[in-house]
Amino acid sequence: MARYVIPAICSNVCFFLFTIVDAIFVGRGVGTNALGAINLAGPAILMVGAVNMLISIGGVAIYAIRIGQGDVDGANDVFRHGILLQLCAAAVFSVTGTFFADGICALLGANETFHHLAVDYLFWYSIFIIPSGLSIGLQNYCRNDNAPGLVSMVVIITTICNIFGDWLLIYPFQMGTRGAAIATGISQTIGLLILLTRFARKRGSLRFGRAKLNAGLFRDIVVHGLPEGISQLSNPVMTLCMNFVLIQRIGDLGVNAFSVISYIASFSITAFFGASEGLQPLFGQSYGAKNEADLKYYLKTGLTVSAVGSILITGLSILLGKPICVLFGTDTVTTEYIVKYLPQFAVGFIITAVNVMISAYLYSTERSALSTGINILRSLVINSAVILILPHIFGDGAIWFSLLVYEAIVLVIAVGLLKYSERNGIQFK
Repeated sequence: MARYVIPAICSNVCFFLFTIVDAIFVGRGVGTNALGAINLAGPAILMVGAVNMLISIGGVAIYAIRIGQGDVDGANDVFRHGILLQLCAAAVFSVTGTFFADGICALLGANETFHHLAVDYLFWYSIFIIPSGLSIGLQNYCRNDNAPGLVSMVVIITTICNIFGDWLLIYPFQMGTRGAAIATGISQTIGLLILLTRFARKRGSLRFGRAKLNAGLFRDIVVHGLPEGISQLSNPVMTLCMNFVLIQRIGDLGVNAFSVISYIASFSITAFFGASEGLQPLFGQSYGAKNEADLKYYLKTGLTVSAVGSILITGLSILLGKPICVLFGTDTVTTEYIVKYLPQFAVGFIITAVNVMISAYLYSTERSALSTGINILRSLVINSAVILILPHIFGDGAIWFSLLVYEAIVLVIAVGLLKYSERNGIQFK
């Protein structure tokens, strides 16, 4: 199990380091307002990531079940449909972000302080959405094709390339936020090229090739990936709602402070998703083989790893709040504000980790409807309602407890639905 979970966590964490490294170099090399600008553009970028994960996770969930059933040809058919769907979605996002970056940033609330900085970042990020999306998809499929080590190596190499690119383009070339976006795009393209060498050498079971297009299979990929995609939306929706409330009630200070807090939160959530994605092939293959004992073992272990890991991350986030702010280059006033309110926000990470694992278990075992329902509540309904309403009832400071409150509500619902769905044992299809 560690062979899947540890590389998945490392891969996700390293992948998110692209964004964090961008933020660190931008904060220190361009300024605090530039850091806030990337945060304001964040919901659009996270939305692209959510759709990429919806398609790739939907595909690999079906792929893993078919591999568990011994159907290699059927698994490859899923792979080809999934990659084609990912390519089409990435092309749409790339065109939209390139031609409408100005309007998108205005819609996301970027005022005159942040607007031009956010537009530069989003425009150049959009140029590279196609190679970035294909890289994410291939990483998930290769992980399911017994190559988790390759995926980890690719992410580590691209992270190193991104760090060097950020330094080069932001400092010597003085390219500001657009330099950070270009460095990320080039790094992701390098990662894609490395992954393609596996297919050129015909390693593993995955093969590119012609596929007879099947609308039903496209639909199944979306249905299976919908829970994960909606779950991934929790971050951009949270960021959008938080920015809206902070701009209205606290101002630029709140936006700049949340730019750092949101990076810490996103980093933590990325690690939780890594644990769930690492267990997803094991859930799927055990379900395909109708092995109830293994499924229960993997779920119990996954929940334990999530709980312990999230407690550790929460503790480190609170203890290292000030050094983290120094790393991002925030000014004194912003740093003091972050140190004050970060602990209130960070305690919600613990419950988030458990909710993510339960969702992954459900969609990997043909209970997509339950997982989708939980994630709609968590990512679209309850989180936005709590963020928008809590400050009106308890004051401005209460907004920093919003993550804890809405994740706790969702946990009660998720545990209830899980127990109800297995009241007569796991139902295999």
